[in-house]
Amino acid sequence: MKVAIVGATGMIGRRLVDDLTERGDTVIAISRKGRNIGTAAAIAWDPALGGLPPDALDGVDSIVNLAGAGIGDAKWSDARKALILDSRVATTRGIVAALDPAKPRVLVNASAIGIYPPGEGQLDESSAPGTGFLPDVCTAWEREAAAAAAKGSRVVMLRIGVVMAAEGGALKKQLLPFKLGAGGPLGGGRQWVSWVHISDVIGAITLALDTPSISGPVNVTAPNPVRQKDFARALGKALGRPAFLPTPGVVLKAVMGEMSTLALDGQHVAPKVLQASGYVFQHTDIGPALRAEVG
Repeated sequence: MKVAIVGATGMIGRRLVDDLTERGDTVIAISRKGRNIGTAAAIAWDPALGGLPPDALDGVDSIVNLAGAGIGDAKWSDARKALILDSRVATTRGIVAALDPAKPRVLVNASAIGIYPPGEGQLDESSAPGTGFLPDVCTAWEREAAAAAAKGSRVVMLRIGVVMAAEGGALKKQLLPFKLGAGGPLGGGRQWVSWVHISDVIGAITLALDTPSISGPVNVTAPNPVRQKDFARALGKALGRPAFLPTPGVVLKAVMGEMSTLALDGQHVAPKVLQASGYVFQHTDIGPALRAEVG
């Protein structure tokens, strides 16, 4: 198939380009700067400057939208929060606007488990959204993607968990303090971490592209979430370093402000749709998953 990947230069996008190219798909890599990735054709598109280039979707069967400003890259000032929201909503709206009802396609659109409320209860794709900044962002993001169904496209919203990838995201941010022996539980360590190895993110995307029966929300998390203290212990073990220095929640709130919810709030998320589809996870337990990336 011919697949357009929006946000192709990001952590997930780069690996997805390589994976789809390796299996024989034709890939169009769309990013703000039109950067080349491997042998994929590159197209530049900044949604803030206008709609998709007219030829961006020529012959394209499927679109994967991974674009969005990083939620953990800077403190959540009003301007940063606006960027996080607008970068997702505007991009998705631009993709849907470019769809032709006469040419139905598949839209696999990123979302996040941040749509769910924090707490102890297990959550699946039927669970109601939470309230607050992150749930509101994810709800608006998914609403824009869902509009593609009115144009005849099959729409999948991937609610992605905490991605285990050494080159970016939450894991990369924790590597240095753990390597220095200063790692440990955050905010008491009781909160759930619904994690997923990046190889299973790629696997879930390709499954969504290839499976006509899959549509709507899909939780992309490993089947065995862990408590934050157990995650810290597993990361320390993978790196061969101690992991007993706790960081109190009050310190995280003082340093990170509202963004501290990323570390202090947790959800116990179950990948019910993936499991019902028969998807076979490459990594089901946090220890081996971390060793695969950083061991």
